[in-house]
Amino acid sequence: MEIARIEGFLAWEAEVAAAERDARAFAAQFSWLPDAEREGLEQAYAADRLRYAEEVVDRAVERCRRLAARYRAECRRICARWAALCLSVTLVAALLAVLPAALRG
Repeated sequence: MEIARIEGFLAWEAEVAAAERDARAFAAQFSWLPDAEREGLEQAYAADRLRYAEEVVDRAVERCRRLAARYRAECRRICARWAALCLSVTLVAALLAVLPAALRG
């Protein structure tokens, strides 16, 4: 679990770095803007992109949770069916083992 957290942290840091890099490239197109306004544009661009990235991650996490719950329920259902089948086979085998002696006697 700890490795997954580290991977998540590194992936997010890479996204932050990419957002900042792309924000600088976007703002550089507006060379006629004063530096302060261009910096504000960079910050707004990066913040908007990171907000979108958070939404994507949140949707993916929620989808994973729904799938995990669905798969757990399906696994429980399959295990219950197998248990019922095994119990049925055991009972039939026991009945078939006892039946000849009961019929003779």
